[in-house]
Amino acid sequence: MTVSQLNTKTSAPRYIAIEGPIGVGKTALAKRLADSLSGDLVLEEFEENPFLERFYRDGKSAALPAQMFFLFARARQIEQLRQPDLFSSVRISDYLFTRDRLFAELNLDTEELKLYDQIAENLAVEAPVPDLVIYLQASVDAILQRLARRDMAYDRYVERSYLERLTEAYSRFFHNYDDGPLLIVNASQFDPVHSDADYQQLFQQIERITGGRHFFNPVAAAFA
Repeated sequence: MTVSQLNTKTSAPRYIAIEGPIGVGKTALAKRLADSLSGDLVLEEFEENPFLERFYRDGKSAALPAQMFFLFARARQIEQLRQPDLFSSVRISDYLFTRDRLFAELNLDTEELKLYDQIAENLAVEAPVPDLVIYLQASVDAILQRLARRDMAYDRYVERSYLERLTEAYSRFFHNYDDGPLLIVNASQFDPVHSDADYQQLFQQIERITGGRHFFNPVAAAFA
């Protein structure tokens, strides 16, 4: 089956969320999938967050406002996502709403986390469950190389120790994730964004998934 044929499958996922640590390639892959599937993009508004660079530069002093900006932005997007759209059969997102608390737990102190939880509870956002979550898992070394390559304003402030804690938090989160189908991709030496061959490999994995938890290790597969 080719990439263009996935749209015609009755079992094809209509809502795909791509997840993983900063710099792993979520947004770029979401854009490529949306282009292949003629789908709508739902992108995390990280460039609009005025507190993000200060958070990576100064740490805790900007953690709470940065987290709250994302919470409100995501809540607004989720409400839009829940609206029926007769003109689009597929939506691709570069984040999973329910993992928002992962960052809250990682970045906020005890009192800030209590405040975050109170506000999140009052928002009462009912996030739709994706038909498929793609978790791009990569080593800290691989992520640091990609951050250096893309060289965005705040990337230079991201410390290795923070990435180590973040990748561990992601591993714990998805170890317990059971809301729906999950595809875990070893993306350390795999580039479905810039490599057509890698992208086609990943797409073939996506079109075969109907449920459950799946692991895709393309490096191991290449030498099998």
